[in-house]
Amino acid sequence: MIFNPIDMDSWSRKPYFEHYLNNVRCTYSMTANIDITELLSVVKGEKIKLYPTLIHMITTVVNRHREFRTCYDSEGRLGYWDSMSPSFTVFHDDDKTFSSIWTVYDEEFNGFYNRYLDDMNRFGSVKQFAAKANEPANCFPISSIPWVSFTGFNLNVYNDGTYLLPIFTIGKYHAHDGKIMLPLSGQFHHAVCDGYHVGVLFNELQLRADTCMEWLSIN
Repeated sequence: MIFNPIDMDSWSRKPYFEHYLNNVRCTYSMTANIDITELLSVVKGEKIKLYPTLIHMITTVVNRHREFRTCYDSEGRLGYWDSMSPSFTVFHDDDKTFSSIWTVYDEEFNGFYNRYLDDMNRFGSVKQFAAKANEPANCFPISSIPWVSFTGFNLNVYNDGTYLLPIFTIGKYHAHDGKIMLPLSGQFHHAVCDGYHVGVLFNELQLRADTCMEWLSIN
């Protein structure tokens, strides 16, 4: 993983970053329904797990845009990672707790899926907040609330408003007008991305779902 420091003096976003970090520190959330009718059909037909499929889909789109890979590193430098990997929650049904596991991203779905299955086999039953230790710095969080088809979801992160990476929450899919819709919420920092960038992200997620036959396969 490579961290690329940003040269503030040549960064076109500098005035927006400074305004939304220093003058009006601002984060925001957006929730949209993703049509997963085709995706769910393929997943069931191929006997693939839906959760890692969605995690891979989200991570793929995040990695296409520098805005969603921008953050501070451990030395306090502002920059962006060349690639991000997902850190995701798993639920323990017996005691209703959850744990966090991370899996190294692979653009090729089959490689990522096999890594996910291996991580779940090794750490899925470990009842600790961080079930898999040594999470790398280039991870961003994804969680799931599969019991509620929410129409909005907001997180309040109390770290002085300097957490810049996106946070995604997946809801319960439901039928609507003959389609299967999946609520997906994202938490974003206005210092690094605007509504336009988030709109592009959600539109690309929908396109990714619509064209799942092109990338969704396992060996």
